[in-house]
Amino acid sequence: MKKIMLPLIALAFASPAAAQSIIVVTGPQADSQVLPVAYSELKAGENQAAVAKLTGETTLDARDPSRLINLGTAYARLGRTADAAAAYDAAIDSPIRYDVELASGRYVDSRWAARTARANLAQGKPLLALAR
Repeated sequence: MKKIMLPLIALAFASPAAAQSIIVVTGPQADSQVLPVAYSELKAGENQAAVAKLTGETTLDARDPSRLINLGTAYARLGRTADAAAAYDAAIDSPIRYDVELASGRYVDSRWAARTARANLAQGKPLLALAR
């Protein structure tokens, strides 16, 4: 019993803030299409263009977690931390939820990715989250 409890206790106290900055590569797509969430713009440092793309006309639902995480990242890079926090919070609260692929090839829950990005924003960490 003690052997099982120790890992469970450690897991219970693990927080998204303890994780490294997160890079979201993609979400699940049945047809292997790349999500239109301004990944290339964010990767190139074109944050204003990313905001324009993510807030303009797109095929993605306004509540899509990858879209919201990237919008938060663009806002954070532009120094708009309140807007970034709101975007991350919206991704956390979104009724849409799926696993996203990280740059490492690992898949994580979209809410975990958003919570991690939000925690990183609160700590002033430079790399928040990217997705494509």
